[in-house]
Amino acid sequence: MNRKALLIVYTGDGKGKTTAAMGLLFRALGHDAKCGVIQFIKPGELETGEKVSALRHNVVWENYGEGFLWEQKDLGPSRLAAQRGWQRAKELLEGQELDLLILDELTYLLNQKFISTTEVVDVLTTMRGKTHIVVTGRGAPHPLLEAADMVNEVVGLKHPFSEANIKAQKLIEY
Repeated sequence: MNRKALLIVYTGDGKGKTTAAMGLLFRALGHDAKCGVIQFIKPGELETGEKVSALRHNVVWENYGEGFLWEQKDLGPSRLAAQRGWQRAKELLEGQELDLLILDELTYLLNQKFISTTEVVDVLTTMRGKTHIVVTGRGAPHPLLEAADMVNEVVGLKHPFSEANIKAQKLIEY
């Protein structure tokens, strides 16, 4: 079967974009694929279940974030972290060693103009080679949606936080 590397985007206001990407990650690992995750926004010390499990399976997992942007007074450190992470993503694509690369929360960087949407779309469409690329995050810009081979919008219809003030829980949110 011939394989075409795909650009996949999970966007929307509902919960589950990263979760969907992680589902693809663990499916790929079941086929002995070499995988990587670049997580933007989320700090490296954040120990999520998916990160712990992925590291056990030799996934390249790197975080380039300083925490939620809306909680920061100075976005300078987040901008620098984002730019370092984007450089690393390009290195991984240039090396063509990965079968799947997830760029988690990348859309926030585009919306904040930490990195150029034009550059990102150009790189993701011309450098992917054999690597499937998954981008997650709210508010994916139109040029990214147009360039993608597959786009899914996650719509939140009901969430335990908004319905019953139930805070984020291990196993469900992290």
